[in-house]
Amino acid sequence: MNLINRVKSILLTPKTEWPVIETETTDVKTLTVNYLLPLALITAVATFIGYGLIGQNVFGVHIGSAGFGLRYALVSLVSTIGGAFLTAYIIDLLAPSFGSEKNFLQSFKLVVYSYTPMLVAGILLIIPSLGILATLAGLYGLYLLYIGLQPMKKTPEDKKTSYFVVSLIVVILGSVVLSAILSSIFITSGIRY
Repeated sequence: MNLINRVKSILLTPKTEWPVIETETTDVKTLTVNYLLPLALITAVATFIGYGLIGQNVFGVHIGSAGFGLRYALVSLVSTIGGAFLTAYIIDLLAPSFGSEKNFLQSFKLVVYSYTPMLVAGILLIIPSLGILATLAGLYGLYLLYIGLQPMKKTPEDKKTSYFVVSLIVVILGSVVLSAILSSIFITSGIRY
């Protein structure tokens, strides 16, 4: 798997790329190290530069320092990788309830490749005020997840929307908890008044 070609294919031709991905036997470790981690590092480095070196002004107050940027970069990296595993676990756990195939590897591939638009757009965090664009790219990732459910999880067409919605709600709740924990460990513990 070539990283650049896969990124391009999943972003531009996802309907033809999902069936290709479905047949691949890449293991979780290889997918994490060779695909997820390099893309997550783009976002983490951009976050460090944006919040640590450039900073931003909020109501006339400059926010940013190397320590602040480093903490945000760590939260970004850990939450991206942890979030991928958590999301894949939830999607796999819910699969039988929606007539879908229970297979963690397929769930993990579905999630990791669905993260692609958000992680590629993470480069925009070099300028923190452009972070909203990375968030919007994440919406395209949700579309990728939705259209990937059938080829990756063998989800029946009539259950695809409900599986997607229920998975999304549970993932959002799990992500909020994960973000709160990581923020309290890495960010608020480092603030000095």
